[in-house]
Amino acid sequence: MPPLILASSSPYRRELLQRLRLPFECASPDIDETPLPGENAEQLVRRLAESKARALAQHYPTHLIIGSDQAAVNSSRILGKPHNLERATEQLKDASGKSVSFLTGLCLLNSQSGQAQIDCVRFTVHFRNLDDTRIRRYLEAEQPFDCAGSFKAEGLGVSLFRSTEGEDATSLVGLPLIRLVDMLLAEQVPIP
Repeated sequence: MPPLILASSSPYRRELLQRLRLPFECASPDIDETPLPGENAEQLVRRLAESKARALAQHYPTHLIIGSDQAAVNSSRILGKPHNLERATEQLKDASGKSVSFLTGLCLLNSQSGQAQIDCVRFTVHFRNLDDTRIRRYLEAEQPFDCAGSFKAEGLGVSLFRSTEGEDATSLVGLPLIRLVDMLLAEQVPIP
Protein backbone atom coordinates (compact mmCIF):
# COMPACT_ATOMS: atom_id res chain seq x y z
CA MET A 1 0.00 0.00 0.00
CA PRO A 2 1.40 3.43 -0.88
CA PRO A 3 1.86 5.67 2.18
CA LEU A 4 -1.00 8.05 2.94
CA ILE A 5 -0.60 11.80 3.33
CA LEU A 6 -3.34 14.07 4.62
CA ALA A 7 -2.84 17.44 2.93
CA SER A 8 -4.11 19.42 5.88
CA SER A 9 -3.11 20.95 9.18
CA SER A 10 -6.70 20.62 10.46
CA PRO A 11 -6.94 18.75 13.75
CA TYR A 12 -10.56 17.90 12.85
CA ARG A 13 -9.59 16.16 9.61
CA ARG A 14 -6.70 14.37 11.30
CA GLU A 15 -9.02 13.08 14.01
CA LEU A 16 -11.52 11.84 11.41
CA LEU A 17 -8.89 10.05 9.32
CA GLN A 18 -7.62 8.27 12.45
CA ARG A 19 -10.98 6.47 12.58
CA LEU A 20 -9.95 4.38 9.57
CA ARG A 21 -6.96 3.00 11.51
CA LEU A 22 -4.61 3.46 8.60
CA PRO A 23 -1.11 4.89 9.06
CA PHE A 24 -0.77 8.39 7.63
CA GLU A 25 1.22 11.58 7.91
CA CYS A 26 0.00 15.16 7.75
CA ALA A 27 1.54 17.91 5.66
CA SER A 28 0.14 21.37 5.18
CA PRO A 29 -0.09 22.60 1.59
CA ASP A 30 0.47 26.27 0.92
CA ILE A 31 -2.15 27.32 -1.61
CA ASP A 32 -4.23 30.40 -2.31
CA GLU A 33 -7.82 29.63 -1.32
CA THR A 34 -9.35 32.72 -2.92
CA PRO A 35 -12.42 31.88 -5.05
CA LEU A 36 -12.00 32.49 -8.77
CA PRO A 37 -14.35 34.96 -10.51
CA GLY A 38 -17.67 33.27 -11.23
CA GLU A 39 -16.71 30.11 -9.33
CA ASN A 40 -19.57 28.52 -7.38
CA ALA A 41 -19.09 26.73 -4.06
CA GLU A 42 -18.91 23.23 -5.54
CA GLN A 43 -16.36 24.25 -8.15
CA LEU A 44 -14.36 26.02 -5.43
CA VAL A 45 -14.14 23.07 -3.02
CA ARG A 46 -13.36 20.56 -5.78
CA ARG A 47 -10.58 22.80 -7.13
CA LEU A 48 -9.10 23.49 -3.70
CA ALA A 49 -9.20 19.84 -2.62
CA GLU A 50 -7.29 18.85 -5.76
CA SER A 51 -4.91 21.82 -5.47
CA LYS A 52 -4.04 20.88 -1.89
CA ALA A 53 -3.24 17.31 -2.90
CA ARG A 54 -1.23 18.29 -5.99
CA ALA A 55 0.72 20.92 -4.02
CA LEU A 56 2.34 18.08 -2.05
CA ALA A 57 2.90 15.63 -4.92
CA GLN A 58 6.47 16.72 -5.64
CA HIS A 59 7.48 16.15 -1.99
CA TYR A 60 5.58 12.84 -1.79
CA PRO A 61 6.04 11.22 -5.24
CA THR A 62 4.92 7.66 -4.36
CA HIS A 63 2.01 8.41 -2.06
CA LEU A 64 -1.75 8.62 -1.91
CA ILE A 65 -2.47 12.22 -0.98
CA ILE A 66 -5.82 13.25 0.49
CA GLY A 67 -6.96 16.81 -0.13
CA SER A 68 -10.17 18.26 1.27
CA ASP A 69 -11.80 21.66 1.44
CA GLN A 70 -15.16 22.84 2.71
CA ALA A 71 -17.48 25.76 2.11
CA ALA A 72 -20.75 26.62 3.77
CA VAL A 73 -23.47 28.11 1.59
CA ASN A 74 -26.35 30.20 2.95
CA SER A 75 -28.78 31.63 0.39
CA SER A 76 -26.20 31.06 -2.40
CA ARG A 77 -23.54 33.04 -0.46
CA ILE A 78 -20.31 31.24 0.36
CA LEU A 79 -19.44 31.53 4.05
CA GLY A 80 -15.81 31.27 5.04
CA LYS A 81 -14.25 30.75 8.43
CA PRO A 82 -15.31 33.65 10.64
CA HIS A 83 -11.91 34.13 12.38
CA ASN A 84 -13.47 36.37 15.06
CA LEU A 85 -16.46 36.81 17.36
CA GLU A 86 -18.18 39.53 15.32
CA ARG A 87 -18.20 37.56 12.06
CA ALA A 88 -19.20 34.34 13.84
CA THR A 89 -22.12 36.17 15.45
CA GLU A 90 -23.22 37.51 12.04
CA GLN A 91 -23.00 34.05 10.44
CA LEU A 92 -25.11 32.41 13.14
CA LYS A 93 -27.68 35.24 13.16
CA ASP A 94 -28.00 34.86 9.40
CA ALA A 95 -28.33 31.05 9.71
CA SER A 96 -31.05 31.25 12.39
CA GLY A 97 -34.14 29.34 11.27
CA LYS A 98 -32.59 28.58 7.87
CA SER A 99 -30.94 25.68 6.07
CA VAL A 100 -27.23 25.93 5.34
CA SER A 101 -25.48 23.55 2.93
CA PHE A 102 -21.95 22.39 3.57
CA LEU A 103 -20.03 21.27 0.50
CA THR A 104 -16.89 19.27 1.11
CA GLY A 105 -14.52 18.74 -1.77
CA LEU A 106 -12.46 15.56 -1.60
CA CYS A 107 -9.50 14.47 -3.70
CA LEU A 108 -7.43 11.29 -3.50
CA LEU A 109 -4.33 11.74 -5.64
CA ASN A 110 -2.04 8.90 -6.55
CA SER A 111 1.12 10.99 -6.89
CA GLN A 112 2.97 8.22 -8.71
CA SER A 113 0.42 7.88 -11.53
CA GLY A 114 -0.91 11.45 -11.34
CA GLN A 115 -4.48 10.09 -11.29
CA ALA A 116 -6.94 11.89 -9.03
CA GLN A 117 -10.38 10.91 -7.81
CA ILE A 118 -12.36 14.06 -7.03
CA ASP A 119 -15.83 14.49 -5.57
CA CYS A 120 -18.00 16.89 -3.61
CA VAL A 121 -20.20 15.72 -0.74
CA ARG A 122 -23.15 17.88 0.34
CA PHE A 123 -24.60 17.93 3.86
CA THR A 124 -27.37 20.28 5.01
CA VAL A 125 -27.94 21.68 8.47
CA HIS A 126 -31.37 23.03 9.39
CA PHE A 127 -30.83 25.55 12.18
CA ARG A 128 -33.09 26.23 15.11
CA ASN A 129 -34.27 29.81 15.64
CA LEU A 130 -31.36 31.36 17.50
CA ASP A 131 -31.62 34.46 19.64
CA ASP A 132 -28.68 36.74 20.49
CA THR A 133 -28.24 35.28 23.97
CA ARG A 134 -28.05 31.70 22.73
CA ILE A 135 -25.60 32.67 19.98
CA ARG A 136 -23.38 34.55 22.44
CA ARG A 137 -23.42 31.67 24.97
CA TYR A 138 -22.52 29.15 22.29
CA LEU A 139 -19.70 31.24 20.80
CA GLU A 140 -18.23 31.96 24.23
CA ALA A 141 -18.35 28.27 25.14
CA GLU A 142 -16.86 26.77 21.98
CA GLN A 143 -15.13 29.63 20.08
CA PRO A 144 -15.53 28.00 16.62
CA PHE A 145 -13.75 30.82 14.80
CA ASP A 146 -11.75 28.42 12.59
CA CYS A 147 -14.86 26.56 11.37
CA ALA A 148 -16.90 27.34 8.26
CA GLY A 149 -20.40 28.25 9.42
CA SER A 150 -19.23 29.23 12.94
CA PHE A 151 -19.98 25.98 14.77
CA LYS A 152 -18.41 22.64 15.66
CA ALA A 153 -20.81 19.84 14.76
CA GLU A 154 -18.67 17.36 16.67
CA GLY A 155 -19.20 19.41 19.83
CA LEU A 156 -21.80 21.71 21.34
CA GLY A 157 -22.68 23.09 17.90
CA VAL A 158 -25.17 20.27 17.44
CA SER A 159 -27.40 22.09 19.96
CA LEU A 160 -27.97 24.77 17.31
CA PHE A 161 -29.49 22.28 14.85
CA ARG A 162 -33.15 21.44 14.30
CA SER A 163 -32.15 18.59 11.97
CA THR A 164 -29.57 17.52 9.41
CA GLU A 165 -29.68 15.72 6.09
CA GLY A 166 -27.03 14.07 4.01
CA GLU A 167 -25.31 10.78 3.27
CA ASP A 168 -22.19 11.28 5.37
CA ALA A 169 -22.16 13.22 8.63
CA THR A 170 -18.34 13.21 8.68
CA SER A 171 -18.41 15.54 5.68
CA LEU A 172 -19.84 18.20 8.00
CA VAL A 173 -16.64 18.05 10.07
CA GLY A 174 -14.52 18.37 6.92
CA LEU A 175 -13.53 14.90 5.65
CA PRO A 176 -16.23 12.66 4.14
CA LEU A 177 -15.03 9.25 5.28
CA ILE A 178 -17.65 7.17 3.44
CA ARG A 179 -16.62 8.63 0.08
CA LEU A 180 -12.93 8.48 1.05
CA VAL A 181 -13.23 4.76 1.78
CA ASP A 182 -14.67 4.27 -1.73
CA MET A 183 -11.67 6.11 -3.19
CA LEU A 184 -9.16 4.17 -1.07
CA LEU A 185 -10.73 0.85 -2.07
CA ALA A 186 -10.43 1.87 -5.73
CA GLU A 187 -6.68 2.27 -5.03
CA GLN A 188 -6.59 -1.24 -3.53
CA VAL A 189 -6.01 0.04 0.02
CA PRO A 190 -7.12 -2.63 2.50
CA ILE A 191 -9.45 -0.98 4.98
CA PRO A 192 -9.43 -2.82 8.33
